[in-house]
Amino acid sequence: MPPGVHRLVSRLRELPLAVFTAHWQLVMWNRIWVALHGDPAGATDAQRNLASAVFLDGLDGAPFRATRSVAGRTELDSALVADLRLAVTTYPHDLGLARLVSDLRAGSDRFERLWSTGLAAQHVSDTKAIDHPAVGELVLDCDVMVVPGADLRVVVYSAARGSSDAGKLEFLRVSAAVPTRVRATTDA
Repeated sequence: MPPGVHRLVSRLRELPLAVFTAHWQLVMWNRIWVALHGDPAGATDAQRNLASAVFLDGLDGAPFRATRSVAGRTELDSALVADLRLAVTTYPHDLGLARLVSDLRAGSDRFERLWSTGLAAQHVSDTKAIDHPAVGELVLDCDVMVVPGADLRVVVYSAARGSSDAGKLEFLRVSAAVPTRVRATTDA
């Protein structure tokens, strides 16, 4: 992970933020991400893969709360599949990525249907609804920024200042009983 990305994540403490690889493997997160989604520290590498959580394993044990696109169920699914297709064309010799896509195609009819469309595009932004046990539903803007040269996806949730959702995020930020330092996997 480039030092600049590490510094960026370390300094953005007010918004839920996480870093994913081109495989959609969660590799770094901040404390408010933990407050919003749960702590990924105890999850296995397989559970930290967003595409696997969405298409294969469900959210049991995965460090992601139930999240849906306000535009509809297929919006997130389509964006993830299109982004993975782009990753496959960018990294055609990446065996881990090829294995992930093969497992997704074999294990999920939904993934296979979307994969067969041939769409390739970066997943960049969406409005998401997240069901949280402490604050109820949050409707947040979700922006995905791709780091050039590293092909990392920095995912950031935000809400309009003064909105009830911004208040819920602030509640999660101040009430979170987790360390204030950034957590990362050992291979980040």
